[in-house]
Amino acid sequence: MSKASAQNVKLTPMMRQYLDAKEGLTDDTILLFRLGDFYEIFFEDAERGAEIMGITLTRRNSIPMAGVPYHALDNYLPRILEHGLKVAIAEQMEDPATTKGIVRRAVTRVITPGTITEDNVLRSSKANFLASLHIGKKKTGLAFLDLSTGNFRILEHSDPHNLEAELHRANPSELIIADEIEIDSLPFSLPDSTSISPIPSWQFDSDLTEQVLLKHFSVTTLEGFGCRNQNDAITAAGALLDYVLTNLKRSADHITSLGLIQNTDCMIVDRVSQRTLELVEPIFRDSKNSTLISVLDECSTPMGSRLLREWLLRPLTNIEAITQRQDTLSSFCSDQMLLEELRESFRTVRDIERILTRLNLGTANARELQTIAWALKAIPDIESIISYVDSDLLSDIKSRLFNFPELTDTLLQALTDEPPATLKDGGIISDGYNDQLDHFRKGSREGKAWLARFEAQEKERTGIKKLKIGYNRVFGYYIELSKINSAQAPEDYIRKQTLANAERYITPELKEIEDSVLGAEEKAKALEYELFQELRLKVTEKTKEIQSTAIALAELDCLANLAYVALKRSYIRPQLCEEKKINISDGRHPVVEAAMDAGIFVPNDTDMNDHQASINLVTGPNMAGKSTYIRQVALLTIMAQMGSFIPCSKAEIGITDSIYTRIGAADDLSRGQSTFMVEMVETANILNNAGPRSLVILDEIGRGTSTYDGLSLAWAIAEHLHDAGCLTLFATHYHELTKLGASLPKVKNWCVAVHESKGKIIFLHKIQAGAADRSYGIYVAKLAGIPKSVIKRADNILQDLEDINGNTYVKNKKKSTNSNSEPPSHHSPSLFDWQSK
Repeated sequence: MSKASAQNVKLTPMMRQYLDAKEGLTDDTILLFRLGDFYEIFFEDAERGAEIMGITLTRRNSIPMAGVPYHALDNYLPRILEHGLKVAIAEQMEDPATTKGIVRRAVTRVITPGTITEDNVLRSSKANFLASLHIGKKKTGLAFLDLSTGNFRILEHSDPHNLEAELHRANPSELIIADEIEIDSLPFSLPDSTSISPIPSWQFDSDLTEQVLLKHFSVTTLEGFGCRNQNDAITAAGALLDYVLTNLKRSADHITSLGLIQNTDCMIVDRVSQRTLELVEPIFRDSKNSTLISVLDECSTPMGSRLLREWLLRPLTNIEAITQRQDTLSSFCSDQMLLEELRESFRTVRDIERILTRLNLGTANARELQTIAWALKAIPDIESIISYVDSDLLSDIKSRLFNFPELTDTLLQALTDEPPATLKDGGIISDGYNDQLDHFRKGSREGKAWLARFEAQEKERTGIKKLKIGYNRVFGYYIELSKINSAQAPEDYIRKQTLANAERYITPELKEIEDSVLGAEEKAKALEYELFQELRLKVTEKTKEIQSTAIALAELDCLANLAYVALKRSYIRPQLCEEKKINISDGRHPVVEAAMDAGIFVPNDTDMNDHQASINLVTGPNMAGKSTYIRQVALLTIMAQMGSFIPCSKAEIGITDSIYTRIGAADDLSRGQSTFMVEMVETANILNNAGPRSLVILDEIGRGTSTYDGLSLAWAIAEHLHDAGCLTLFATHYHELTKLGASLPKVKNWCVAVHESKGKIIFLHKIQAGAADRSYGIYVAKLAGIPKSVIKRADNILQDLEDINGNTYVKNKKKSTNSNSEPPSHHSPSLFDWQSK
């Protein structure tokens, strides 16, 4: 609410202070105004905030107001941010107990989806990226910053497809962009969950943004970060950093470096494939264990979980780098006792990346400082354990681990065993750490002991057994007598306060000791806070070294985790090669297998190569497992190239530079796109971008339109991919496509085995060479509970259609479904050879 809109309301000085704090904030920002133990909101903020947060809206002097306890802020922040709003925090800048008049308040921070650092709000296993996008003349620059860890990276590219893949890989919670840019005009899509924050275009001025970066990093050139000629990316990064510093209203010294994202060393997994393969996020929100990451992530630390997620979304394409990871996993798997000892040593290592950030920003407490201490203490043991493993990768990791023996000893000596969550109420620093603090504590203890003796003395002197010594902040220490006993108060008792059922008194002797007790106690608390700040600074002075250590620990945790999962789930080491092939024996779907009892999942082989089987057509009934099988091949390829072992008995996999999938049915009605339109758009993306080293997974292309339209499209798409040289798995119910094997040299037919007996169908879930001749759709409909009358009628209609069309190909359904002979190859059939003449 502006001052102008509040002109008809009589405002108190505090309300005028609130409106002053609102000045300069954007309309999408809710101001939380600290009043004592509450954050209060007023006017329009209260009306919309109360509904969003689910709290009570009240009024005072016609002014809408609501509030939440200050210690419960983390519970309400996500609710506000999820509604696309920002949160400004106005804190009390003075101690109300020592301030005369109104307490000075000021906005100390503006919280946006991309600038959250609160641990209780963030997902520990996922990075929280703030992104920035700058469209240059020839290229587009992207910058990503996880403020909670200081991870700051840039990228620029001219290809919208690559930019889109990177955006969806990072899945930023917030994107800043020049306000003159229309989102719908961008040549690539943004993640649905990303909040868009337009900022004035002048904030993307190249000179201005570069100076922001140079000043922050205290350098004269950015070339030391590998950013030479990355002008558009640097512009995006500078605008992003300026946005962060403006909202933080303080420095961000934990942002110590700027990295360049190298797209050439990782596989491209586009946004559609990330979604349909359910790598890190489920398609359906209520599916808890449907993702690959849910199977692979048993990391010991949140840092390891976040890095594992990145490894999964950025599979490697360099065989040497993959082999280094595999060698390390093999070493761990061959020495399970060492692996167990290593994972056990991680028990005291928590999320030191994010804690270090909060220490730098001044928002961490003593418990988090102690967590840093325990993590640093574990490093020598971790170094000792991995020194027994002969691994180039572990040697590199070890070189990036720093030891901090003096700092660790200081922290553990200084902090109590169980520090409180608050910083200004004492109980942080151990006895014996600081002589002055011990002196104050002794004075406080002796004073309290004197008070106990004084109370006993006064009870004996007055004969009043229910006399008691009390304390409150207004009057300090006092003697309390009930109304009945107040007539017996000695003459030296000075009445201080009258209550309904009691009288309170003081004496000169009591006030004298009060000064000693309270003075010592308050001085002790103040000194503890100062000592905590000194300890905090000792840690933040080592920010760069601790960050390096945290990253190295995350890598080590990832490797140990993958070895542990491989042993737990009986995965084996795949062989990587430069040939264009995928040869897997007894492959298993990692997610489906994990959800089933041991030994139930039916394994299958895969034999794809550039010579005889680049296009693999998979036919077979509904529910037989075609979709599971083709997804399985993609997931095992991704796992292999991230360095993981995979579920199979043997595997040789050629390096794939990209994976594209088209699976399932979905529409986008908000953009005017039907299910079939979405299918065609995604297929067009594959045909326009897939190259000879791509793996393409297609499931039921062309089913969203008429039979002849769909079949024609599917046929032409298969021919195009054959000529492009992609390794392709193409699951289809268009059995007519199997005739492609007679005309195209690199097409191979596969089908899912089915056993049919006495009208009952058993799906064997086994992939074998050959072509299926029917889909058993009516049988599946029967299993789904379609009424018997409908099933019977459908059978009759199907028979009539077959008889009318004279479709000898379809009539082959009467033959055994286990007859998997290849179509004749003595001639090259046309698309409609199968039709009735």
